[in-house]
Amino acid sequence: MALVEALLPEFDHEMSLTRKILERVPEDRFDWKPHQKSYSLGQLAQHVATIPMWGSVTLNESEIDIGGAERPAPIDSRSALLKLFDGHVEGARAALVGKTDAEFKAPWTLKNSGHVVFSMPKASVWRSFVISHLIHHRAQLGVYLRMQDVPLPAMYGPTADEPG
Repeated sequence: MALVEALLPEFDHEMSLTRKILERVPEDRFDWKPHQKSYSLGQLAQHVATIPMWGSVTLNESEIDIGGAERPAPIDSRSALLKLFDGHVEGARAALVGKTDAEFKAPWTLKNSGHVVFSMPKASVWRSFVISHLIHHRAQLGVYLRMQDVPLPAMYGPTADEPG
């Protein structure tokens, strides 16, 4: 079995779970923060919605230098948040479809102003920097939502709010 055949179902599953939680983000609380050093709820949700973009960058490029990159304009509505997410998911999925095992073995490098942050095979970057990174921040978003008494969707099983 080609690696992409194993990655596609996982990608589709994780993206559907991520969309479920993004659909719960309350627009009237985008500015809320659990701590002064934390992202706001809106910033964290936007970060989660943007992470799938790294899938297409990883698979279509050999490196990226984020030094001097501008921060995206803040999202101010749930519909804009979901549109952003859906677009990045579509692009990442399109980049994933048809990739060969050899393409996944090619190196990918993240740089910051010329300094190498890390360099790994694209398969490792896909798993850690795209999927695991997304799951990490999605879990943070779940904590933010719980702190705001927003019912959490069932994901890998039931939550206190949904039977699963």
